[in-house]
Amino acid sequence: MDTAPGEGIDSHRFRVTHPFHPLQGQEFKAIAWRRGWPEDRVYFVGIGGNPDSIPVAFTDLGVPDPFVVISAGRCHLRLRDWIELADLVEELKR
Repeated sequence: MDTAPGEGIDSHRFRVTHPFHPLQGQEFKAIAWRRGWPEDRVYFVGIGGNPDSIPVAFTDLGVPDPFVVISAGRCHLRLRDWIELADLVEELKR
């Protein structure tokens, strides 16, 4: 498995930051970091001692999404999200 660039993953603790993830707000010690498609994942020992992983973007290890930073909670959907929603509604109407 890959580790975070520049230093060993052993020194990293992370917090789950995704607002809708069940582990939101909890902190864990990262044991590995794997670059992948479509997303990078961080691996950790989860609740109950079981191995687990989560997308890096759902943690404070990831680069903050510019949209989220700029919107500061004022807007929850991007333009592309609205377009996707409109397409889904049209598809369900058929």
